[in-house]
Amino acid sequence: MDSYKLPAIATLSTLPTLELATILDQLFEPCVPLHTLSIPLLRNQTFPTYDDLIASIGMQLMDLAESSSTSDTTWLESILAAHPRLGEKKIDSTQSKVEQAQLASDNEPGEGTLAELNALYERTFPGLRYVVFVNGRDRSTVIKDMQDRVGRNDIGLERVAAIKV
Repeated sequence: MDSYKLPAIATLSTLPTLELATILDQLFEPCVPLHTLSIPLLRNQTFPTYDDLIASIGMQLMDLAESSSTSDTTWLESILAAHPRLGEKKIDSTQSKVEQAQLASDNEPGEGTLAELNALYERTFPGLRYVVFVNGRDRSTVIKDMQDRVGRNDIGLERVAAIKV
């Protein structure tokens, strides 16, 4: 699937559900709860560009983040938890593999540090995984960002930060 090519944006409403799920998996992380949330959007709305589609899904996620419903919070967290942990060996999405390969090639010590920080983050923010756009950032920058966010200790801001990645 590394050579997957997104279909023309204008064809989305005509595609079978499995193909729409594959598109979401390419744009985000493989995640059934995201499919459940967003496939109806892809079927019923047209988008000029994939960036517009991504922005619309971001709005869906923000609606969940801003909801006072615990079931919406749980649903959002299940979507955000689809993102692989930093330094994790088994990664399903091509995009995350490429991003995380950069962390592995930084030639800096810290694999243990990433695992420890992932565990600390997940204890601080139950139900969430640390999500950040890694591409172009070195390991020390990512580690500092994770430490700062743990120190901030605001789960609401973490949900929003994960969506805006």
